[in-house]
Parts: sequence; C-alpha cells; structure tokens
Amino acid sequence: MKDKLQQIIDKAESELNSITTKPELLNAKSRIIGKKSELNSLMKNIKDVAPEDRREFGQLINEAKDYLQQLIDSRTQIIDELIYNEQVASSRIDLTMPGRRTVQGGLHPLTQIWREVEDTFLSMGFEIADGFDVEDEFHNFDALNTPKDHPSRNLADTFYVEDNILLRTQTSTVQIRTMENYQPPIRIIAPGRCYRNDKMDASHSPVFHQVEALVVDENISFADLKDTLNIFVQTMFGQNIKSRIRPHFFPFTEPSAEIDISCVSCGGSGCRICKNSGWLEMGGAGMVDPAVLESVGIDSEKYTGYAFGLGIDRITMLKYNIPDMRILFENDLRFLKQYR
Repeated sequence: MKDKLQQIIDKAESELNSITTKPELLNAKSRIIGKKSELNSLMKNIKDVAPEDRREFGQLINEAKDYLQQLIDSRTQIIDELIYNEQVASSRIDLTMPGRRTVQGGLHPLTQIWREVEDTFLSMGFEIADGFDVEDEFHNFDALNTPKDHPSRNLADTFYVEDNILLRTQTSTVQIRTMENYQPPIRIIAPGRCYRNDKMDASHSPVFHQVEALVVDENISFADLKDTLNIFVQTMFGQNIKSRIRPHFFPFTEPSAEIDISCVSCGGSGCRICKNSGWLEMGGAGMVDPAVLESVGIDSEKYTGYAFGLGIDRITMLKYNIPDMRILFENDLRFLKQYR
C-alpha cells in the first residue's frame, strides 16, 4: 500500500513540475486528488482492508492527500508569479518611444447649428427659455387654441404617456409656460426636442429638434415678424438668401403664414433640392391669436405678439448640404468626423 501511495506521489510531483498555466493546473488537480483520482479510488477500497489495518490505511491516504494539496498550492503560487511577471513585462513602457496621439472629438452638427441659432437670436435681444419634454394637453393643445377634434391630438400623430400626458409635439409649450409666469414685454426663443408619430424617412423623424420664437409687447406688428426672420435667415445662410411669407393656417396664430427661403444650393434659379421652385420651406409663423393671450391672462387689447417655429434639423441639412435626415441620427463616425 505504501508503495502504491509513493507511486501516486512521484507521478504527481513529476506532472506538477511541468505545468506552467492555470488551466493545466486545474486539470491536473482533478486527476491527482479529484473524485475520479487514483487516491480517491484507494479510499473507496478501505472496506476491503482488514479491520485492524483500516486506521493506518486511512491515515496514510489522508497524509498523502494533504501533501499533494500542498504541492498543488505551491505550484499555484509559482504560476501566479509567472503570470504577474509576464504582465509586467508586456506592459512595460518604453520612455524613448513617441507618445500616442490623442484624438480630439467634436460637436455633433446638430449641436453646432443649435448653438449657432441661439447665438443669432441672443444677438437680436432674445432670451433662451427651456421646458419639459413630457407635457399635459392644456399646454400642448388647449392653451394653443387647438380644437378637441383636431387631428394632431390623435394617437396617429401624438405619443401619449397616459391620459392627458404626452410627449410635446412642439416647443410652443414653453411659450405658454413663459406667458403664464411673466408679463410682457416677452422676447424669448425655445429650442428643444419634439416628438411626433411620424415614420422615419429622408425628411421626417419621430424625434426632431425645433426652435420657436415668441415676442409679446405693445404695438408688435407683422412687419416686426418679417424683419426678425430676414435678419435670422441672412445671418445663418448669407446676405444673398431671401425669405418670403405665404398665407397659411395655424390654430394659435392669426394671421398665419409659412416661411420660405431662397434655395441655399442654387440661389433661387431652381435645382433638385428645391424641386426647381427656387424656394425651400422653413417653418410656420404668425401673429399670436388673441385667444392664446387671453388663456394665459395677458390683455389682448393692450398687447400683441408674433411667433414662429423653425426646424433645427432642417437648418442643419441645408447648412451642411445633408441629403437625408436619418444620417443625423445614425452616429456614424465617418460622417461626424467631417464636422469636427
């Protein structure tokens, strides 16, 4: 029996001394002292040993098992040290080598245009107002003179969180909250994200960015609106770009209008981008409906105002000649690196 145990020990010592990796050591441990090892098989045969010899037999096996476990632990420490030394050697820094060049990031083109829009309006005396992405129907529809049966209230157009709570479809909600809390004169812009149940395509997205402007004061006229738009358009796109206003209808403005600018690509001569019309649609505008002013407690007999909304995504596409809105949301670094 002692000879058999010594053979097992000699074989284990020889095997362990040649092992240099953790997986090999785990496999060897299973073979040496595991459930299916020769040592464990000897322990199972203790019933075949004479009763008077069983105590000594069991003691010899336990001593052998303890010794083999010590060998395994010792080899584990040696392998851990080998692994550590390899890691240190592989991570050693050669101070004579040139350093790695740090790649500088940049602002997303939407962020660049957003800031440029804000700077343009700030230079004209506007202040920036902020609001909530999640709104209630009063601030998104009712206070803006939108009828209860208007199509924009349908689930097909608007994302509802629950009854009466929705994702804002326009930043006009910020204008309403501003007029609720401050009396005229008011001169603000409200940039931010908006949400509508639109299918994603080259010119539409369920999430888009908008900036709306609001001016409320005494003796505000449509001429003030047109002057502000002209200054903004020429600042953003150049002195040669013209703007025009076409009659339209919006529930919250009266009179209402659509804003067009001369094509930034062809200068108005006609091309594929403007569909040979020479003009590009930019957004909606108009004089604030008296009913809107009254809904927030502002005297519509004393004060008048104008408002307009422009798509920041649309401005970005025109400014950088981007043909498809979806590109702005794909986060393709090959595209974004062009605007650093």
